[in-house]
Amino acid sequence: MRKQDKIVIWPTYFDSTKTRSEGRRIPKSLAVPSPKISQIKEAIEKLDLQCELVSDASYPKTPWLKNGMILVTKKEPKNAIIEKAAKQLLKICDTSTK
Repeated sequence: MRKQDKIVIWPTYFDSTKTRSEGRRIPKSLAVPSPKISQIKEAIEKLDLQCELVSDASYPKTPWLKNGMILVTKKEPKNAIIEKAAKQLLKICDTSTK
């Protein structure tokens, strides 16, 4: 039951404490430590992409953790969306720590 018009984005993709084999999808220079799902959703919304938060989902490699996931309407390749969201997330995390 895959939705072809949406992509799934997990918080693990942006977590600088994770390795690539643990699920991180972006370079460490763009990653943030333990990102919150709400911050990721905010970053995606700032890119003017429609998204839907599924808070009770768990990443397949860590089924015991219910981190949540975000369903994003696909307008470009998944890697491009993830990279843009990561850059936006860095800005959000920088302003929240100051």
